[in-house]
Amino acid sequence: MTIFKGCPYFFRLPIFVFFLGFLPLFSACLPARTKLVIYSTHGKEMLSYYEKKFEAANPDVDVMWLDMGSQTAFERLSTEKENPQADLWWGGPKELFAQAEARGLLEPFQPSWASAVPEAFKSKSGTWYAAFSTPEVIMFNTQSIAAADVPKDWDDLINPKWHGKLIIRDPAQSGTMRTIFAAMIAKEKFRTGSADSGFAWLGRLDANTKDYCPDPTQLYLNLARGQTPLTLWNLTDVLIQSQKNHYPFGFVVPASGTVSVIEGIAVVKNAKQIALAKKFYEFVTSPESLAEQAELFYRVPARTDLDVTHKPDWLKSLNIEQLPLDAADASQNEAAWLTYWQENIKAKN
Repeated sequence: MTIFKGCPYFFRLPIFVFFLGFLPLFSACLPARTKLVIYSTHGKEMLSYYEKKFEAANPDVDVMWLDMGSQTAFERLSTEKENPQADLWWGGPKELFAQAEARGLLEPFQPSWASAVPEAFKSKSGTWYAAFSTPEVIMFNTQSIAAADVPKDWDDLINPKWHGKLIIRDPAQSGTMRTIFAAMIAKEKFRTGSADSGFAWLGRLDANTKDYCPDPTQLYLNLARGQTPLTLWNLTDVLIQSQKNHYPFGFVVPASGTVSVIEGIAVVKNAKQIALAKKFYEFVTSPESLAEQAELFYRVPARTDLDVTHKPDWLKSLNIEQLPLDAADASQNEAAWLTYWQENIKAKN
């Protein structure tokens, strides 16, 4: 600063302190930014990216996101019903969004693309719509298991040869695992006519499971170290962790078919910033943003009106067969089945 030029040091310090004293006054003159709070399951990489991008387009907005499991997000919204702290909920299985709708936690909002998703991908009363469809896969450490030896189907996972080789994200807090567990029961019920065979299947999976992780970070670190080289997880996170974070992760789409998490987005009922939440909602679900999310963050868009020529190569080559099961049965009974599993299988082993 030229004002200090030629000044002895003992003169400079008082001048500096003088100007420092005016900083709070200058700060007070700056316009306050409006806070937009988002609860999401989509990970810090994607959330940070859209925080910066939305703020660049809306300099008067301060996007604040909390990355958490879908069950945690649902429970927080339930607890905060009388005094909502979030404005938008972005990510998590449709089953939880349906429960949130039933509890009056979601604000009706019809996005501009509402007609571009199938009926099963949206609320009948318009409180939530699906942004993504995320396939579930078998995930493994490529340095610990040879590609030829990786389990090729769901039933391979309950082979005793994998005893102590599986680590699983705790289904109590994970929409991904709740979807997988409900699908395993539903597929066995579809095959045999009884849910008991599904619980027996989960009992054998539990016998091969070394530990249940409380959060995805611990799951990734444990799997990367090869301590427990095998798990069940979603395709999106496998690709993000292997391609962006360079973890030695690979995946197999089960040969008999798989299920996908239908991931919703919704405005929170009585949110402090409803109009702004709707603006962010449209921003991250536009054709441009969805194409970007597929390219950068390995998301499978739920919208059917997108230009297929803009799909990245990994998505064009993705071949997903649906697992034979009654999807409505799985969705309807998921919560009850998980409770039974917790009380009668996990708790006793």
